[in-house]
Amino acid sequence: MTNRLKHTIIFILTLWTTELLASPQMPDYVIYGKDTIATYNLILEQYLQRQDTAKREQLFGLVFRDGASFNCWRGYQAIYKIENDSLFLVDIINCGELRNGKIDKTQSFEKIKSIFGDKVKTGKVFINWFDGYVNFPLTNKVLRWDGVFYTIFEREKVISISNGLVGKIEDFENYVDDPKRIDRRDRNKISDVLFKKLKKTKWKNSDDFDCGTKYLVTIDKNGNVSKVRMLYTDEEIEKYYEKDEYNFCISKMFNALKGLKFDIIKDKGKSISEDIYIEIWIEGNGKIKNWTR
Repeated sequence: MTNRLKHTIIFILTLWTTELLASPQMPDYVIYGKDTIATYNLILEQYLQRQDTAKREQLFGLVFRDGASFNCWRGYQAIYKIENDSLFLVDIINCGELRNGKIDKTQSFEKIKSIFGDKVKTGKVFINWFDGYVNFPLTNKVLRWDGVFYTIFEREKVISISNGLVGKIEDFENYVDDPKRIDRRDRNKISDVLFKKLKKTKWKNSDDFDCGTKYLVTIDKNGNVSKVRMLYTDEEIEKYYEKDEYNFCISKMFNALKGLKFDIIKDKGKSISEDIYIEIWIEGNGKIKNWTR
């Protein structure tokens, strides 16, 4: 089997794989001072996951999901309030209810009572079991989004919580804009930058190694290309690639890209790395094409 036919078979097989279709999810809200702000922290879910299986299925699995929409798979949204340096759950509402301008307080109380029982005091629950943070945007500029719920904003406020009590309150800039480095704000454009660099490399070789396939390129927390790997399982790589060919392609990719320097992205003020997907096709004459979708 020729290298080109072999990699064509791999490409066809990947078309048969099933992808999980995820939908953007409605956020929860936190009342902070005079503002009610969207937040992307699944605090209530952490509590529900700690319950025994039967209760979790009743509360988290079935009841709250009745009539749930694709963009609100939980079937509800939670509203929290920071008051007297403490975090409280004050409402559990139907999806989109706050946006419509009116909350059914009776229904909300019944939902909270069904979960927390006698822990409900004056219509709210002190979240004394929670350790973590509540964060919300200071700007609408989104740096990264997982396509469902988790979001990193260019500027955000992060409130640290310990046993339900407010600790540090910090504002973070999550993007380091260095004029000497490559802009990284738009994740979708990074693969084009990678391809432009790969296009300058000679891919035709005497061994007839075909490096046209799918890759993940790691940009580390310092903004440097630190790793390249094929987007296949170890079993698939072992089945379809000779060791020499695999090593040649990985080395060729990494050497072509390692000189790129990108801006640094942070999450809650801490630098992060990320994997960028890129797919290339190489013709018999060594000409490279960008097949990234």
